[in-house]
Amino acid sequence: MTSIGQNRWLPHVVLILGVIVFLFPIYVAFIGSSHDAPTIARGEMPLTLGPHLIENYTQALESGEGARVRGTPALTMMRNSLIMALVIVVGKISISLLSAFAVVFFEFPGRMFFFWMIFITLMLPVEVRIIPTYAVVADLGMINTFAGLTIPLIASATATLLFRQFFLTIPDELVDASQIDGAGPMRFFWSILLPLSRTNIAALFVIMFIYGWNQYLWPLLITTSRGMETIVMGIVKMIGTGDAQTDWQLIMAVAMLALLPPVMVVFLMQRWFVKGLVDAEK
Repeated sequence: MTSIGQNRWLPHVVLILGVIVFLFPIYVAFIGSSHDAPTIARGEMPLTLGPHLIENYTQALESGEGARVRGTPALTMMRNSLIMALVIVVGKISISLLSAFAVVFFEFPGRMFFFWMIFITLMLPVEVRIIPTYAVVADLGMINTFAGLTIPLIASATATLLFRQFFLTIPDELVDASQIDGAGPMRFFWSILLPLSRTNIAALFVIMFIYGWNQYLWPLLITTSRGMETIVMGIVKMIGTGDAQTDWQLIMAVAMLALLPPVMVVFLMQRWFVKGLVDAEK
């Protein structure tokens, strides 16, 4: 019985230690966002809240400018990142659902050829095709626009593959029953496939939202004005070239603000997210 009790406690101890290791840097960043720049620069920052918490967050949200750095207001950057992430999520899921639906439930020449062409793009990340993609976006006049930020990142071979694998598990009897009831292809898609796919959609929503929110390289190339900067870009630009030119308290405040939307998405959708990953009916 003693060994069984120890075996039950061991995983919990390991998990608690992992949580501490993971959360401690975040805690330090939060504490740092409540102090002033000289305190942090001297290395005298305590592990308790300082007196400048509200001041620093107000400054980060409204102006983004400190004594040593000129940044973009965090509200503007968070708005841009939120729009970018949501458009990418909705676009990826919508296109992937329709493409997987067409590949699985329709017979047409070259069906598998097109599927494998989509699948092959998994081997071509954004960094590999970024130069021709940038050239196309520039030719279309979409530099420094939300369309340029989002459209090149909408297509998703991963989501198409996942939805295809799920659709293959749909019984043929369900398709035949819908045809007998007079449901057309889009009615079958809307009334049957979408409700059955909600857990998969939720899981992909969380993954794709974080993917879109954390984009750095593509927004760095596409945006040319401060008003279009995303939150990740803004944090990097605020760091500057050295400690003497950096308002670390503002950077830490912006970093903490940048954590909020992804954390809220995961928190609100965690039940659907886990179910979409482990659901045995997939």
